[in-house]
Amino acid sequence: MEAATRRISSFLSRSLVSSPSFLLSKGRISGVGRVFCGYSTAAAIENPTTPSVQVNYTQLLINGNFVDSASGKTFPTYDPRTGDVIAHVAEADAEDIDRAVSAARKAFDEGPWPRMTAYERSMVLFRFADLLDKHAEELATLETWDNGKTYEQAANAELPMISRLIRYYAGWADKIHGLTVPADSPHHVQTIHEPIGVAGQIIPWNFPLLMFSWKIGPALACGNTVVLKTAEQTPLSALYAAKLLHEAGLPPGVLNVVSGFGPTAGSALCRHMQVDKLAFTGSTQTGRTVLELAAKSNLKPVTLELGGKSPFIICKDADVDKAVELAHFALFFNQGQCCCAGSRTYVHESVYDEFLEKAKARALNRRVGDPFKAGIEQGPQVDSEQFEKILRYIRSGIESGATLEAGGERIGSKGYYIQPTVFSNVKEDMLIAKDEIFGPVQTILKFKDIDEVIQRANGSGYGLAAGVFTQDIDTANTLSRALKVGTVWVNCYNVFDAAVPFGGYKLSGQGREKGIYSLSNYLQVKAVVTPLKNAAWM
Repeated sequence: MEAATRRISSFLSRSLVSSPSFLLSKGRISGVGRVFCGYSTAAAIENPTTPSVQVNYTQLLINGNFVDSASGKTFPTYDPRTGDVIAHVAEADAEDIDRAVSAARKAFDEGPWPRMTAYERSMVLFRFADLLDKHAEELATLETWDNGKTYEQAANAELPMISRLIRYYAGWADKIHGLTVPADSPHHVQTIHEPIGVAGQIIPWNFPLLMFSWKIGPALACGNTVVLKTAEQTPLSALYAAKLLHEAGLPPGVLNVVSGFGPTAGSALCRHMQVDKLAFTGSTQTGRTVLELAAKSNLKPVTLELGGKSPFIICKDADVDKAVELAHFALFFNQGQCCCAGSRTYVHESVYDEFLEKAKARALNRRVGDPFKAGIEQGPQVDSEQFEKILRYIRSGIESGATLEAGGERIGSKGYYIQPTVFSNVKEDMLIAKDEIFGPVQTILKFKDIDEVIQRANGSGYGLAAGVFTQDIDTANTLSRALKVGTVWVNCYNVFDAAVPFGGYKLSGQGREKGIYSLSNYLQVKAVVTPLKNAAWM
């Protein structure tokens, strides 16, 4: 466990304290135009590494068995490095959702999982965590191949975090209990925390395995059964991990994994009358649809972890070199495809010019290439749709009058690689400052004082996270309490400990993932009241 923590810390430290030899500016262009590009790109973009793993699981996992979809349909999942097909995966529709929900329903109503002792359930999860560690190389390879994130990130940071989180919830399984409540009348009152039933879960493509663990960990620890739909862009790693969970002793029907598309499989899961709970991570627009379908069906409760446009605030007392590196990490981590990315970089006017030059130089020095290669910091975007969306936002930034300091174009002739991009002179009414771009595009804004930046930072409809960079504890306290967001990182960013709750205010969602708070998402609270006769005490 300690070794895993050290690996995570080591990976993040390398991301934060690297000391690039900054490239000198070659001038900037305001409006439409081209910017000098000095990116350290890998020649291997055109000749990608062949992954050392076989794709063995492409069917639906229903009732403990891998099966074809009822229609026999499949869909391709692509290698974002090339656009080539990796494999064809079973495509679920409403009939398959019915099969999966029926299996989960029977496993909950009649099966052993909720009737096991909590300790027995915890031991299954502990064995699963051990298997995740044993097969970490294969899982990290699948994650990189299907998603485009760097192998170093997947293997050295994410996989240790995933097994740690499963162990965290394994530890909670036998510590979930109710209360004895004193009453005003002669009655014995107790509360019982019961599993909610069948949980429908929908995960995104940017962190497929990490989100898989965030969803199933608390749900299974509480004794529920699950139907989980993967993102159509990245279905492979969750199927492999689910197979390992069954090897650990999970009974059939407790976890069912389906691959498919939102309008068919996702919609059917959300409106299903036998699903007792929904949890969704994805865009705010889709989150609205999930909430609406839940309300129109059986009014099932919904947890939503949605989009963000997180401010990263650099105060006047900042160490500029450290601020540049942390702001760079906050935005460009995972190719910028992170819901809590620090995508609005607010810099105090007294350090703005110095910060801008160094931020531009850091972006120009970012190593972009085949994510399987050692030392690569940025791989391709996940697919062609996301790739084109990011490029449209870059064009919008130029056309709206922001200054393109670096990047702005694709890299290479194959795959979905985009130059790390930096904009200055950004205004709040520009789309690049308002919308969630979900890509490697840093927008840098200038502010004068704390009251002003609080108002501007809170002006967004989103409220997922924020970063504060200052050496003044009073400033840190003022900002952390004033910002309307679910997480404030002070002099750090993207710290995702298993025990730290994560979720948003406003359009960024409802409910919390991780930590003790997530358990309440998957529990019902029942009050049991019985009369007391001749009680010795009250």
